[in-house]
Amino acid sequence: MYKTRIASFLTAAGLFAIPCLAQDNNCANLPSFTQLKAALATATNAESSGLNMNMWGTIVDRDGIVCAVAFTGNDRGGQWPGSRVISAQKANTANAFSLDSSAVSGGNGVALALSTANLFSAVQPGGSLFGLQDSNPVTTEAAYAGPSSRFGSFQDPMVGLKIGGINVFGGGLALYNANHVIVGGVGVSGDTSCADHMIAWRVRNALGLDHMAASVGNNLTAIGGVSGDASRPDNIVYDITGSGSKGGFGHPNCLNTGDQSKLPAVQP
Repeated sequence: MYKTRIASFLTAAGLFAIPCLAQDNNCANLPSFTQLKAALATATNAESSGLNMNMWGTIVDRDGIVCAVAFTGNDRGGQWPGSRVISAQKANTANAFSLDSSAVSGGNGVALALSTANLFSAVQPGGSLFGLQDSNPVTTEAAYAGPSSRFGSFQDPMVGLKIGGINVFGGGLALYNANHVIVGGVGVSGDTSCADHMIAWRVRNALGLDHMAASVGNNLTAIGGVSGDASRPDNIVYDITGSGSKGGFGHPNCLNTGDQSKLPAVQP
């Protein structure tokens, strides 16, 4: 009884619960905080669509553990505060619903990448994935742990924890290393969802984790997608009309929607 009361007190005080959520991770094989922050800044400056806002970015490993969180503004208030957790949700979602060639080895799988932008229409009422957005809730103890002064730093309180969460609009992409193996996800938030996708795409490319194209020399399996463009398999799709998405994976246009066809092609 005494130990139970002590544990309850420590949990309420925030001294016990969060460290117990810490997980072993594969973050050492993913970009560092410094690399993410630099790539995010470069990608944000290069993108002219959307509202020209500052951005949050998050990287998770294959198990959904947060490895790095960064922002582009002068301080943590220089971009929408709510976009910090949204960027982590997007990274988690893209990682959680993308696959590599290991899925093919079972005989029935496919090497398929789905960006968060690809999920918008599929989760609407009547869509093929309706209800998906409620399937993996955010771990609130990780999302809102403090101190807030560390948000977006190399010591962000989310780092090392499983964030969870499902986000179904643009800004989240799976990460693939040079062996076409999925190693996690990146999420970007802070502008229109279309601009978020464009910036996330540029971030992934800058980090060199978009190895998804077929390579004859190495006999690597190409990573497929639903975009209809093999050079950009998980790109955002704008095919929504009055009757819905033609292909079932469409995303709405945004204010000052960018030209997704001008994004870099994925690498072999």
